[in-house]
Amino acid sequence: MSAAPPVFLASRDNPRIKRLAALARNARARREYGQTLLDGVHLLDCALAAQAPLLEVCVSESGRRRAEIAALLARLPDDLTPFSVPDALFSRLSPVDTPAGILASIALPPPVPPRADQASLIILDAIQEPGNLGALLRTAAAVGIETVWLTPGCALAWSPKVLRAGMGAHFRLRISEQVDALAGLADHGGKVVATSLGGGARQLFDIDLRGPRAWIFGAEGQGVSPALLARADEIALIPMAEGIESLNVAAAAAVCLFEQLRQRRT
Repeated sequence: MSAAPPVFLASRDNPRIKRLAALARNARARREYGQTLLDGVHLLDCALAAQAPLLEVCVSESGRRRAEIAALLARLPDDLTPFSVPDALFSRLSPVDTPAGILASIALPPPVPPRADQASLIILDAIQEPGNLGALLRTAAAVGIETVWLTPGCALAWSPKVLRAGMGAHFRLRISEQVDALAGLADHGGKVVATSLGGGARQLFDIDLRGPRAWIFGAEGQGVSPALLARADEIALIPMAEGIESLNVAAAAAVCLFEQLRQRRT
């Protein structure tokens, strides 16, 4: 593993610095380079553990003096030389208001074909808010669901904002984007469960969730699309206090998925 000190760069016109700045803020640049940006100690730690293809690592001058960042730098592959920049320049590179002191670029993964088998999976239908999408991915990983389908209209799974909200879940999941979920579900052997406030819904805690399930969670506001809702075998309704109409989609998914986990364990 690498123990070489970072190379110091101070010019914002340096090509390595300009590339990281573009990756932080520009989806088009991420597509053109085929790369995305990891921000912070935890994400880089998860990427190293998953042996993700790191391309560049940048630290701030103050960040390189932190023990946890020094430990990460010591774990880098021998052929990857990190670079450091002044704190003021690092603040311009970082996509967050309070920079963590370390950034890394990785290659975007190749497209993952959707796979429907006997295991449980989640389908995210037009979830546009990056924080919600990342939280949903994090919850899926927490309950042991490995397969996630994103329909057209979802935020880009590997954008820096979704990666931050996912807290490393991306490296434990099989994520397929732009999926025709109706076609894919033809091969799923379990039941399909969607969440909705509409007619025909049953209380979540009255539904048998012990077998393989394909969960469908829709965007806040419009919910699950009518075509996917019609495909569901069960419509789940989360019981709530009087006067409360709905939950944030990430919170609703957490309730549902952990209820499934509870049923399986008991």
